[in-house]
Amino acid sequence: MSTERNPWTRKSTDIRYENPWIRVEHHEVVNPAGKDGIYGLVRYKNHAIGIVPIDEEGYTYLVGQYRYALDEYSWEIPEGGCPVGTSTLETAKRELREETGLVAAEWEHIMEFHLSNSVSDEWGVAYVARQLRQEAAEPEDTEDLRLRRVPLREAIEMTLDGRIKDALSILALQRVALMGIS
Repeated sequence: MSTERNPWTRKSTDIRYENPWIRVEHHEVVNPAGKDGIYGLVRYKNHAIGIVPIDEEGYTYLVGQYRYALDEYSWEIPEGGCPVGTSTLETAKRELREETGLVAAEWEHIMEFHLSNSVSDEWGVAYVARQLRQEAAEPEDTEDLRLRRVPLREAIEMTLDGRIKDALSILALQRVALMGIS
């Protein structure tokens, strides 16, 4: 934990937009150089949750979906949003089941991270899930998902060659590789 003092002074905050997932704020500030300025900030109402499920044969599961914000299709690890103040592990269990139909008996917390920390306060956590059993998937009505079972090594290679571009997926899969998890 850093003991550095905050060189910014917030003069005012105005909420410019809000929905159930985010709040966009406009801040009038005094910047570190002592000059008046502005700062735009996106506040997330959910934490980012990512899961790397690994079966007994060394395969993982990727979820494919069309990402509206990017206007492109994306292959990712199972992931979702955890309402602030609720259990990230319980949310991870729910998201894995909803998106893939998988239920895991063993869970390992592998990392925490900040995403886009220059303009947002989005924080996330990733888990590895093992001892999997298949049940029925229950995606939300906003999700049109495809599921792929691929060797874990291939999923990691997909983060290196650009087939996986999702930041949370890249972080979690490369963390698994660095930890030597298989």
